[in-house]
Amino acid sequence: MPKSKPKKLPRFKSLDQLVEFFDAYDMGDYWDEMPEAHFEVNIKKKAHFIALETDLADELTKIARSKKISSAGLVNSWIREKILAHG
Repeated sequence: MPKSKPKKLPRFKSLDQLVEFFDAYDMGDYWDEMPEAHFEVNIKKKAHFIALETDLADELTKIARSKKISSAGLVNSWIREKILAHG
């Protein structure tokens, strides 16, 4: 069976259009046209998970949203403040 000709990747006006396109079509058909991606991975970074009571987590989420930051960012800043004040 002869190898099929690679398909031409269309141009997109928005990221949403690109996402919709690849929801419908196989990215493998356009692999040769994909730009090379460069990024670094820090495998030494660790995340620590701490259980919160539901009511605390709910309040934390409300406050974080009002400040337009993530809940994790808010928790980290609060804990950092407490540690610096303690030491």
